[in-house]
Amino acid sequence: MPQKITPQVLRGMRDFLPERMILRRYVMDQLRSIFERFGFEPLETPAIEYAETLEGKFGEEGDKLLYRFEDRGGRRVALRYDLTVPLARLVAMHGELVRPWKRYHMAPVWRAEKPQKGRYREFWQCDVDTVGTESMLADAEAVNVVYVALRQLGFDRFVVKINNRKILAALARYAGVPAQGAAGVYRAIDRLEKVGREAVVAELEGEGLSPDIVSRLLDLLSETGNDAATLQRSRERLVADVEGQRGVTELEQLLSYLDAAGVPVEYRRIDLSMVRGMDYYTGPIFETAVEEPKIGSVSGGGRYDKLVGLFSKEDIPATGVSFGLERMIDVIEELAMRPANVRRTVAEALVTVFNPTLVGESIRLSSELRSAEINVEMYLGEERLGNQIRYAVRKGIPLAVIVGPDELARNEVVLRDLSAESQRSIPRTELASALREALSRP
Repeated sequence: MPQKITPQVLRGMRDFLPERMILRRYVMDQLRSIFERFGFEPLETPAIEYAETLEGKFGEEGDKLLYRFEDRGGRRVALRYDLTVPLARLVAMHGELVRPWKRYHMAPVWRAEKPQKGRYREFWQCDVDTVGTESMLADAEAVNVVYVALRQLGFDRFVVKINNRKILAALARYAGVPAQGAAGVYRAIDRLEKVGREAVVAELEGEGLSPDIVSRLLDLLSETGNDAATLQRSRERLVADVEGQRGVTELEQLLSYLDAAGVPVEYRRIDLSMVRGMDYYTGPIFETAVEEPKIGSVSGGGRYDKLVGLFSKEDIPATGVSFGLERMIDVIEELAMRPANVRRTVAEALVTVFNPTLVGESIRLSSELRSAEINVEMYLGEERLGNQIRYAVRKGIPLAVIVGPDELARNEVVLRDLSAESQRSIPRTELASALREALSRP
């Protein structure tokens, strides 16, 4: 007799029961339709990459979170950490791609995180990226996709924070931060909103920066005001910094394109303290925060013009944004944003079995409805009719179809609306259209 095994799931990983899977599929279908509306094409890459493909791309902290192991062939491999680095590797391998090339990718990624609310070790990302152009039109389109997608999914209280790594680096130089300490400074600033100014000051001083430099830098990054004023102040301060000036110009172009696209200003904001943790960003960066609940960013991305060059002889400009599916689902559930038409089950109707002699009739009726493209579950058993109806209610099936001897003789069926607790007899030939009409009602 085999030993009993305790059923359990690894921390930070989850099972998804049908009700939640239906919601996840709905959100992914919405995102897919929006991505394709913008002209992005589908792509898939392997879950496992050579470890060297991923190592050194995500910063010191990111590298610690890689799931690395040796496969049976003795090769050092790792589970993908994000969908961007595999994209860069793929672009370097496929020179035949017509550029600019736009792709979307929805798939799981893995990080050895400390599990907490909104943070898991296995989670799905839904990315859109444009490869092969330096134009800020591509960056503006990434932000526009975020706005359109979140609004279509029912999000209202959110803001896309926008910054530029060129401006961030220039402001650090302006404040007196030594070039060799920039990476540590970025990591500390990235936690500013999470841990607060006092903790970041201590961390930066621990990096060897003087209190005067730390105070000056954080004051520069914490300034508030409208976007135009923020960029103008940066331009004036960075008048002698060529890269800083270029960064300001890029954001001015980006904002003008967002205005033309009709993205309202209340859903976007220049935030000079927003960093994004990945080492590969080179220009505009974006991150979307929801005001309620406080769950972290639901999307993020930016420009990475040097990443593809790590795998090829030439640098190929690229930009994109990633949606965090898990956090989006968590927000939708916590704020009760699940649309009424996204039911708990895929079945739209239950065909009951009136008695053992009419099983064949229930089978035929189920087949007729499935041929009419209606999702039908037939009850698998011969229990009392009341028990079958209770089964449908527990599962959230909205309608039940009953065909007894009297209905069969009249070529009719009984259609019962389980939410309204009402029923009516209708001709069997009209059942499919009656079901569609009932399902279309809110």
